Amino acid sequence: MTQPLSGVCVLDFSTLLPGPLATLLLAEAGAEVIKIERPGSGDEMRSYEPKFGPSSVNFAMLNRGKRSVEIDLKAPDARSRLRPLIARADVVLEQFRPGVMDRLGLGYEALAEINPRIIYCAITGYGQSGPKAQLAAHDLNYVAESGLLGLAAGADGAPIVPPALIADIAGGSYPAMINILLALRERESSGRGRKLDVAMADNLFSFMYWALGNGLAAGAWPRAGGELVTGGSPRYQIYRTSDGRFLAAAPLEQKFWENFCEAIGLEAQWRDDARDAHATRDAIASCVAGRTAAAWSKALAGKDVCCAIVASVEEALADAHFRARGLFAQQLVAGDRAICALPVPIDPAFRRPAALGYPALGEDNTLIGE
Repeated sequence: MTQPLSGVCVLDFSTLLPGPLATLLLAEAGAEVIKIERPGSGDEMRSYEPKFGPSSVNFAMLNRGKRSVEIDLKAPDARSRLRPLIARADVVLEQFRPGVMDRLGLGYEALAEINPRIIYCAITGYGQSGPKAQLAAHDLNYVAESGLLGLAAGADGAPIVPPALIADIAGGSYPAMINILLALRERESSGRGRKLDVAMADNLFSFMYWALGNGLAAGAWPRAGGELVTGGSPRYQIYRTSDGRFLAAAPLEQKFWENFCEAIGLEAQWRDDARDAHATRDAIASCVAGRTAAAWSKALAGKDVCCAIVASVEEALADAHFRARGLFAQQLVAGDRAICALPVPIDPAFRRPAALGYPALGEDNTLIGE
């Protein structure tokens, strides 16, 4: 089957995570992705540890099946050497600070003169305009300033460091791919490309739809650790087991709540959590603390209670369900080694089925005349 993005050419000027993950999604759906990398070192992520082949496994995971061109973008002839690629490219993606590509002669207007059909996607922290457009920041800063971090509180009331790079991926990579696909669709009728402004901080507000709604419509601005899905309810809570593991309990709806209370043997006086949510939570904590994680897993199996034992990443990789789904079927190779490729939210029918490696720095420089 021809892949959906077969024939689409992407020039990727980005490094590290947001842009490379976005172009990985495009590559997995069939696009030809050509990384434009600095001479000598290339993408900074190549130098990370641990290694998988000559570069880091992080780089390998995010750049499976791509090509690499090594070029100094500040060189006087850089634009002329890249011109053949620009002329045939469908998409350009970059994540420099606003204005950098313009100063290099590679901004949207300059590229559109060469190729009016080009779709130019710029990923930044705060967008192409606004008071913070030039501000240096990282994922933790974006989630802090958007208000999202303030909704997550630890036992001492202080915000906790998120275990995922939310802004980079959910605010950068995924919106970039979505908007690139929309622009490709638009180009089918307009015949022209456009510039896309993907601001990672902007895109975090979608995750707080309920918090915005409660605050704007009712003046009920959420409290860290105090709302239904932020730790304020015994129905959406993490409880410690007797062996130091954790049960993630989410029996929000009444039918699940009743099943849960019955399954753990919660005394009748605590089952109406509207009376005293804290007391109910403490009573559940006492129940859960009386058994091991394995015992709870067995006791709650098949009871329709929306509960799960908190797994490690290693345990999740071995989970029979994910294995049965074929989540780790694609392979990433480096020399004589092979590991599972990064699972991405692309339907398996659209993904590249073959085992693929990642490009050596500059291995495709013949594309620019070397």
